[in-house]
Amino acid sequence: MPERLGLFGVAIAPVAAVWPWLTGTTGVAAPCPLRWLTGVPCPGCGLTTAAVALVHGDVLGAIRANPVILGLAVLALAVGPLLGLRALGVLPAPVAWSVRARRMAGRGVVLLALASWVFQLIRLGVG
Repeated sequence: MPERLGLFGVAIAPVAAVWPWLTGTTGVAAPCPLRWLTGVPCPGCGLTTAAVALVHGDVLGAIRANPVILGLAVLALAVGPLLGLRALGVLPAPVAWSVRARRMAGRGVVLLALASWVFQLIRLGVG
C-alpha cells in the first residue's frame, strides 16, 4: 500500500508541473464533484493546488492548500530507492499485511480523511 501511494505520487509530480500551463492554455480544469454539487469541500480538496505548489517549490503554499500532500511527497521520494534496493536484492520483497494490519491502516486512512475534511471546512469557511 505505501509503495502504491508512493508510485501515485511519482506519477502526479509531472502532471502537477505542467498543470498551470495546461489549465491556462486550454481552460481545462478538474473541479471537485462534491464541492460543485453541494458547496462542501471533500477531504481531498486542495490536493491539486498543493501538488502544484510543492512541485514548484512552494512548501508553505502546499501545506496551506492540503497538508496531506507532505505524506504523499515523502512516500514518492522513498519509493524509488526502496524499489531499487528490492530489485538489487538488498531488501526482501514486501510481505502481505495481516488482516489486523489492514484494518488498522484502513482506520488510519479514515481518521486522516476526517482530519483533512475538517481542515478543508475550516480553511474554506464552510459550516
